[in-house]
Formats: sequence, C-alpha cells, structure tokens
Amino acid sequence: MARSSSGFVAGLTAAAVAAVAFLAYQASANAPADVSAKPRTTAAPSSAATGGPPKPVKDPLAVPANSGTGTRVVYALGERRVWLVDAKGQATQTFSVMPSTVHPAPGSYKVTSRSGAVTGSDGVQIEHVVRFASVQDVSVGFSAAVDGSLPTPDATRKTGGIRMKRADGNAMWTFASIGAKVVVVA
Repeated sequence: MARSSSGFVAGLTAAAVAAVAFLAYQASANAPADVSAKPRTTAAPSSAATGGPPKPVKDPLAVPANSGTGTRVVYALGERRVWLVDAKGQATQTFSVMPSTVHPAPGSYKVTSRSGAVTGSDGVQIEHVVRFASVQDVSVGFSAAVDGSLPTPDATRKTGGIRMKRADGNAMWTFASIGAKVVVVA
C-alpha cells in the first residue's frame, strides 16, 4: 500500500511541476524584454486627427459656470449635485443628492424657511430642512433622513425633499440660513 500512495504523490508532484513550468513559460512569453522599461500606452489622437485642439477636460466637481456669483448654494438638477460656494466663488463643499419628484425651475431663489426635525412628505423622519421654493403647492428643500437613507422617491407621489447624507445635511444647515441664495441650474 505504501508503494501505491508514494506513486500517487509522485504523480501529483510531477503534474504540479508541469503546470508551474507551463505558467512560467506563458509569463515569460508575454513579459517585455526589459522589465525596467515603461509600459506602452496608446497615444492620444493628435489635434490634426481630431480636427482641432484637444478639448479641455471639465472638472466634475467644479462649480457650474452659469451659477451666478457670491456666496450661494448651487443645485444642478442634471448632475444631482450641490455645491456650497463662498464669497470668492470657490466651493467649500460639494456632494451628490437624491432629487425629489417635484423640481424647481432653473433660476435664483432664497432660503425661506428651515426646520430642525420634521416628518417629510414621504413619511420619513428628516432633519436640517432648508426650504427655498414652492412648486405645484409642494415645498422644495434640502434635507437628510435621520436614518441616513437616500431612497429613490416614489414617482407616483409629489415630494419636494432633495435628500442628502446626514453629514452633508449638517453642512447645508450651517451654510444656508434664512435669506441665503440658492441657484438651480439644469
């Protein structure tokens, strides 16, 4: 019995050595001649090939150019993003949000009311509510769910709560007092 198990182990060892040798061969066949050489990259199309100078890449976190000046909250409907902008036009904070089912039209608004903690129109306990518009008899404003959730709103209900994470809600609450400018862009 000892002889057959040693033959079995020898067979397994031979198979393992063969597998390692095969993998080593494949790796060496695909390795560059000089491993210290920089990897090849695909060249970007020249400006002649594209018909002009390359287009600058937009910083996805940059404050939208058409959002006014001065201290303001900027809400981009299409990007589902908010920027808190200081007097110099620099974003002090930016974060993504979950839009409500009722949207304000692009334009400039002012914060009209605030509530520390209430029940949202969707029945969720919310905090740091900053209201700035009314559309179709629905108050529209920023808020954070106390449970931290960011669910997609029920499309069959008219809701105006633009939801954000609790930490972002805290920042909004501190930044946007009554009368603060809110600019909505498409």
